[in-house]
Amino acid sequence: MKTDVRLAELTTLRVGGPADRLIEATTEEELIAAVRDADAAAEPVLLVSGGSNMVIADEGFRGTVIKVATTGIRVDADACSGAMIHVAAGEDWDDVVQRAIAEEWSGLESMSGIPGLAGSTPVQNVGAYGHEVAETIASVRVWDRVDNAVRTIFAADCGFSYRTSRFKEDPARYAVLDVAFQLPLGDLSAPIGYAELARVLDVEQGSRAPMTEVREAVLGLRRSKGMVLDEADHDTWSAGSFFTNPLLDATADVPAGAPQWPQPDGRVKTSAAWLIEHAGVAKGFSIGGAAVSSKHTLALTNRGDATAKEILALAAHVRAQVHQAFGITLVNEPVLVNCSL
Repeated sequence: MKTDVRLAELTTLRVGGPADRLIEATTEEELIAAVRDADAAAEPVLLVSGGSNMVIADEGFRGTVIKVATTGIRVDADACSGAMIHVAAGEDWDDVVQRAIAEEWSGLESMSGIPGLAGSTPVQNVGAYGHEVAETIASVRVWDRVDNAVRTIFAADCGFSYRTSRFKEDPARYAVLDVAFQLPLGDLSAPIGYAELARVLDVEQGSRAPMTEVREAVLGLRRSKGMVLDEADHDTWSAGSFFTNPLLDATADVPAGAPQWPQPDGRVKTSAAWLIEHAGVAKGFSIGGAAVSSKHTLALTNRGDATAKEILALAAHVRAQVHQAFGITLVNEPVLVNCSL
């Protein structure tokens, strides 16, 4: 256990004050024990995975921070049912994607290059370029902090929808232990559903392509938007997309000229990036050490010495500009720890 740890060091945005104590859990048993002991002592708990989707206040976190560092992948595969892979929460997500491609397990390739750990993917229902992890998750094993028991929650009960889940909606209840993915066998990708990716691959939407080619295309697109971590590039010092794409009640609510994607529930999704750009927020606009990425308006970045206060002030400015221009209130995607917009 470490004390008085600066939490900025645990996040990709690199902001955040101290924590009273930090426990690094390298086994499932250590993870459960750390959570159970803190709960028994009525101690506030913050679970940190890859730190790629959170903004921690400059005041830090008064309590116990548990860094998830568990490892291990168990595989059951056959020609008929495909591969069932059970991935420990602390496994690096992109390493999992790379292995899936190498082993010819299809379905994760469009989520190449996403920072963070495997255990966070069901919480946020991580997705990119037309696919979400909800499409491949079979079940999630968790430590239930209310029932004080290990539980397996099957996909149908995970409450998955756009960038959320029952785990995100009830963050104080569940600690993810491992995730089971059901993946078809083969060297071709899942159907390419995202127009930009299809153009780069020079294939029709809905068709498949070699997974290795899809990965390289996705990584190229992500790098062009500053969405692949690079120590030397401040455009990658971010929490990824800071706002989710708004879901509006009807096509009539979408601003003229904005992209729109009809949803199964009758709502219409539009582009947060388009709204930000057309509300007059320029790439590179800054408040103190925080700036809109020079590559992508959805990323709010740390230019090297930003504070959480400055990041949040920038986010509030962007949100206010969009609301003033279009009457739409953007919703932050990162988890805000001890702070708010």
